[in-house]
Amino acid sequence: MSDLTSIEKLKLEKLLEMGGGYVLDFSNRTFQEFILESLNIDIYDEKYNYQSGSKANRLRKLWKEEPNPIVGQLLEKLLEYWSTKNLIDHQIVSYENKNLFDECQKVAERLKEGIARQCDEDYLKKEEFYLLLSKLLSEFDKFAGLTNTEDKKKRGFLLEDLLERIFSLYEIPTQKSFKRNEGGEQIDGAFKLESWYYLVECKWTQSLTDIRQLDSLYGKISRSGKQTLGLFLSINGWSKNVCPLLKQNYDKSIILMDGYDLRCVLVEHNNLDLKDLLLKKLECLNFEGEPFYSAAQLLENNQ
Repeated sequence: MSDLTSIEKLKLEKLLEMGGGYVLDFSNRTFQEFILESLNIDIYDEKYNYQSGSKANRLRKLWKEEPNPIVGQLLEKLLEYWSTKNLIDHQIVSYENKNLFDECQKVAERLKEGIARQCDEDYLKKEEFYLLLSKLLSEFDKFAGLTNTEDKKKRGFLLEDLLERIFSLYEIPTQKSFKRNEGGEQIDGAFKLESWYYLVECKWTQSLTDIRQLDSLYGKISRSGKQTLGLFLSINGWSKNVCPLLKQNYDKSIILMDGYDLRCVLVEHNNLDLKDLLLKKLECLNFEGEPFYSAAQLLENNQ
């Protein structure tokens, strides 16, 4: 709700001629059209019905219901209408009304300050997001170049950490790697999306993933709660028989992701949200029985 003070309301009601239930020279129809055009709000929605339901009372209810930026935006438009109407009708504005108009403009400007402040905050958040995205992309490409034996072992841990930070950037709740069942079972990570829980298995090896590694994740899912699915991330992909074999499973509970998918959500100009990609993968699994839906397909469909 707006924080219009009682004094500010007195000034506005006087200038907008709200005595007797009216607002300036608006009819019910033109008042509705004006506010719809200004705010994309239907003033005759039940939400704004107040006391007699007159134009003035509906405007008062809007002041009460809507936040400062919205009220400020509408007041600016109403003041512009007031000024234009006087100009067209060749009305001489008295000194008192000129002062009152200036006071009402100050009210509108005060309420609209939140718009500029919010825009600045949104811009800074966006800049910070893309800065972190660029940093993560650089890390991903750097890790991809690790090739010696020692690096291969290290690369798996780096991938788990990188994945956790990417998911956090897209505001997906995550849990880092953990052990369960008295230390007998290692989980590379987990996350929650749309009220479902996902166990994550990460592989960053030169060789392609085979079905045995997928079977290991199936076992972990089967030992979890009913609202648990799996995400198998294999940076270099999987053997050609993996998808056909997964499709034969009665319990289809794993979605696949490769390195290309992950890199796509890190490239700024792709404008690809990780949540959208994961949900599309899940949709494809549920509707078509396909465990893999590529980021390339989603980018192509979004063009």
